[in-house]
Amino acid sequence: MRPKNPLAEVFGFPTDNLDTETNRYRKNKLCPYNNKVPSCTKDKANDPLGVCSVFDKEAIAVTCPIRFRQGWLIAEDAANFFFPQNSMWTLLTEVRLNDADKQSAGNIDIVLVSYDDHGKITDFGSLEVQGVYISGNVRLPFEHYIANPSKNIDLEWPTGQNYPRPDYLSSSRKRLAPQLMYKGGILKHWNKKMAVALDNSFFTTLPELPAAEEKDADIAWLVYDLIRSKDKNIFELQKVKTVYTSFETALDTITTASTGKIGDFIYVLQNKLDKKLVHHIHDTGG
Repeated sequence: MRPKNPLAEVFGFPTDNLDTETNRYRKNKLCPYNNKVPSCTKDKANDPLGVCSVFDKEAIAVTCPIRFRQGWLIAEDAANFFFPQNSMWTLLTEVRLNDADKQSAGNIDIVLVSYDDHGKITDFGSLEVQGVYISGNVRLPFEHYIANPSKNIDLEWPTGQNYPRPDYLSSSRKRLAPQLMYKGGILKHWNKKMAVALDNSFFTTLPELPAAEEKDADIAWLVYDLIRSKDKNIFELQKVKTVYTSFETALDTITTASTGKIGDFIYVLQNKLDKKLVHHIHDTGG
């Protein structure tokens, strides 16, 4: 059954949660998931779009990468892949990565570093967090809901062209693939591991990634779902699985489009050619 509106979580909590603590977060536009500041800063710092996740039919798609920081489970899971057991480690956020020409290859969302008893770095790994792009307009239902949550708890939002939906294809081609290509390429050259945290809805839209043994893997795909808590009126981040891959096979698989039939493409070309020739004959009076 399709939910009545696309909003799964607003300022960290389900839209049907009207507890006092929840209302405090919404009133003050706070983020409960370890943002760099206490407030939500998504889209606009002074007028944040406080939508953490949206419904995708019966599933939930995480639209804000900060949402994955709940309890720092993603950091613990990444550290288990990067470092030996009982390592001392911590994390650093938004770390600039330069190429050989000192040009920026972008910021790494989270870098985990292990260190010795003297505080000297012994190893590190990159943790990229992949939220999902949205097609359509999610701000309109958000603003309508947040104006009066108690009144709009059963908000019905009309479906149509601008109804907010996860855009998985753009998320993989415009964000995930470039992240792997540029930042992942540098890390691979340094022989450093990478982890990618994403939700299960997004992961299932990717082409099947050839698996590797954990000991041989360059990348760990950390796949999560948001599960409604039985004890608390919130969604909790839970890991579904970890998929280990090599860097090269993952990049090749994600960046290579599936090949359609050449006959279908020729059919499109023929239609365009036919229309062009018709117009040409008409314009020349032939």
